[in-house]
Amino acid sequence: MDTIIDASSAALSGVARVLVHGGKLNAKLAETLANSARDKKVSFVSELMASGSMTPNALAHTLSQALSVPLLDLDAVDATRLPKSAIDNKLIAQYQVMPLGRRGSRLFLACADPTDQEAGERIKFATQLAPEWVVVEFDKLKRLIDEQTTTTTQALDALATTDFDFDVSEDDPAAAAPTQEVTSDVEDAPVVRFLQKMLVDAINMRASDLHFEPYEFNYRVRFRVDGELREITQPPIAIKDKLASRIKVISRLDIAEKRVPQDGRMKLRFGTKSIDFRVSTLPTLFGEKIVIRILDSSSAKLGIEALGYEPEEKARLLHAVNRPYGMVLVTGPTGSGKTVSLYTCLNILNQPGVNISTVEDPAEINLPGINQVNVNDKAGLNFSAALKSFLRQDPDIIMVGEIRDLETADIAIKAAQTGHLVLSTLHTNDAPSTLNRLLNMGVAPFNIAASVLLITAQRLVRRLCESCKQPTEYPLEALRKAGFTEEDLDGNWQPYKPVGCTACNNGYRGRVGIYQAMPITEAMQRLILNNGTVSDIARQAHVEGVRDLRQSGLVKVKQGSTTLEEVIAATNE
Repeated sequence: MDTIIDASSAALSGVARVLVHGGKLNAKLAETLANSARDKKVSFVSELMASGSMTPNALAHTLSQALSVPLLDLDAVDATRLPKSAIDNKLIAQYQVMPLGRRGSRLFLACADPTDQEAGERIKFATQLAPEWVVVEFDKLKRLIDEQTTTTTQALDALATTDFDFDVSEDDPAAAAPTQEVTSDVEDAPVVRFLQKMLVDAINMRASDLHFEPYEFNYRVRFRVDGELREITQPPIAIKDKLASRIKVISRLDIAEKRVPQDGRMKLRFGTKSIDFRVSTLPTLFGEKIVIRILDSSSAKLGIEALGYEPEEKARLLHAVNRPYGMVLVTGPTGSGKTVSLYTCLNILNQPGVNISTVEDPAEINLPGINQVNVNDKAGLNFSAALKSFLRQDPDIIMVGEIRDLETADIAIKAAQTGHLVLSTLHTNDAPSTLNRLLNMGVAPFNIAASVLLITAQRLVRRLCESCKQPTEYPLEALRKAGFTEEDLDGNWQPYKPVGCTACNNGYRGRVGIYQAMPITEAMQRLILNNGTVSDIARQAHVEGVRDLRQSGLVKVKQGSTTLEEVIAATNE
């Protein structure tokens, strides 16, 4: 590697000589810094930067011009795409270089000192490639090297600095212990601590799901809080397999099987509280994505008032579920709170003199006193098979996790007609379209009219934080367009907007339901029997005083529970 030689600075070498020759540094100061660097066993560039005699930017430009070496701004480089494995981390840390790319037998290296001949020789010997230097700013290079050479253990320890008293529940007699030999990777202490911290943080943040997502160049952890996914951290990508194995072991899954999706459960004791988690693995291009759902049984015991039903909606629902027989359907998209609504109803009905059976895929909340069955398609136990068995088990109330096909719908409707109360869910947009969905499945109109008591459609919207929400105003035209009537606009109420504080998530804390509770009256039954359209049924519901989802949401806006934007987003069909 060529250097500029000057007789007046013959005692100096490398960068010091270049700077003195170019008039950028006093010879006496350069000699002092060189001696100090030698005593401290650090590079001359490190000592120069520590002294503040030159800025990293000025040094990089000077060396680039004096030595005719290319100059690069590391901020413009995507660090995830650098071929860091081209050189051992020890060499990177020792000589303060970073590989940028390879072309043929040449290896391009970012450095702050392109005069370091020893570095060039060592790297050439280790890689069998010819180093080509590219000058970069010292501070940016050091930051990038620190990120690269931090070990996985150090990174995880920094993310999870506290040990938690988490006990894995091993008392499930139905689950066989893993037959695979548990490797040291699975029991890797930093990985265990990191997983525990993620679970504790998710619980403290009131998250519903944890997402562990591997990508080509990074690994991401996200929590779903109040229905919104938020990125929490990006741990080292090297832990993805260890973390997946650890989760599989405590969920009683096959750690050797990485080609097909798997589902499992785990129960962790958090202090005096026991919390269930549902685990789902999915093979992706760059590893297994794992989603852990937190199953909080306390949500089913909050009571119907806490779910957000208005008085008239609550009265209709309670009247329907206290009938001796018939069918009650809860509809809405995935994640709209249907399961919690059903379990809340079951909790109300769960009395010593009542036999309740449920079939789900899978059972999310464990309620004592209720016979819960998990669907097992491999064993031939699907919804329809379980329903047939239930009818021989002397049930009073049956809950079907979801009506997916005509066979399940037929059995459920026959059960509702033969003296059983049947609760179930469907994936439809609103209550009137549920009737159309059943007809499209092939259910006869007279069976629907004779068995369905009530259909509840629902959505979840984020609830405004009571600690920081502030009054706001909307243009009258926007309020009218959203669905407010002139009578509403003349009323005495105040809309609010989110602000954000330490107690909430961007101005929201928790969620509240908006509901369309539509009882099947005699007029509705006549419409169904006469093949009435969805529009006909919706008009009849409006005549009977049933609010649609948008109107129900606007009530929550008037109450100050949520914002108009949240309601429009949730009900914009």
